[in-house]
Amino acid sequence: MTESISTKTILSKLKDAPDPYFGITYTMNLYRGCQHQCIYCDSRSKVYGIEDFSKIQVKTNALVLFEKSLNRRSGKKGTIGTGSMNDPYMPAEKGNILTGKALRLIAKYKYPVHVMTKSSLVLRDSDVLQEISKVYAAVSFTITIADDQLSRILEPGTVVSSERFRAISDLAEKGIYCGVVLTPVLPYITDKEENIAEIIQRAKSSGASYILGWMSMTQREGQREYYYRKLDQHFPGLRQKYIQQFGSDYNCPPEHAEKLYNIFIETCNHQDLPMRMKFFKEDSAKQLSLFV
Repeated sequence: MTESISTKTILSKLKDAPDPYFGITYTMNLYRGCQHQCIYCDSRSKVYGIEDFSKIQVKTNALVLFEKSLNRRSGKKGTIGTGSMNDPYMPAEKGNILTGKALRLIAKYKYPVHVMTKSSLVLRDSDVLQEISKVYAAVSFTITIADDQLSRILEPGTVVSSERFRAISDLAEKGIYCGVVLTPVLPYITDKEENIAEIIQRAKSSGASYILGWMSMTQREGQREYYYRKLDQHFPGLRQKYIQQFGSDYNCPPEHAEKLYNIFIETCNHQDLPMRMKFFKEDSAKQLSLFV
């Protein structure tokens, strides 16, 4: 179910820009809510004020405001990030094409972009991403679990992990800079050593240029309650382990998080896969600055 709404702003500058992990200066959300319905999604948290996260609101005036913002900020180029509160390539994008049209405006005004998604629909816009790549374009796929069957449970509204790996291969073959974001890591579910290692190995073999990892998950009011209901549905008895171990904590790392970090680092080094991505360098569109 979708509905149309109007918005007053569409492009927001981060307070401490660029972001040290993703290189983002501006954020853009063309929709409100998300159809991917990942059971762990932090955007469902009460702090964001979205009563029904499954209800998709389409910002019909977004592109007009977006072009005005790009034109007004044309002398202050910074990477525009997508996917901070929802996935820019959720199913609603197929008909509305807001993300696709926004990318063409980004290409027109020669801005850099970092697309973050779980969807292979991004392949539809590979031509414009190639054009933006003359300045800077990155596409990061969040992949939390190597097993497709479990992927369908954790992320029921989007394509399975294997299809995301195939999308990386397709983009990499077209010369588009892309990689993997391995987070969150769910205690007792995805915190298996073999899962972390397999994701890294498959990222490398798929042509990923980097992988970013964080061996934990977060929980807040609103999101926590939803997550626990899904645990009761798919993983009976696991809720009590979470309550006992984490209580009302925001950061909820697995007990062996440090060991997982070590495996992450060792496997990335063995696969020669960078654990940081290259950023757009504002003083030269032809150079990339490596985050350190």
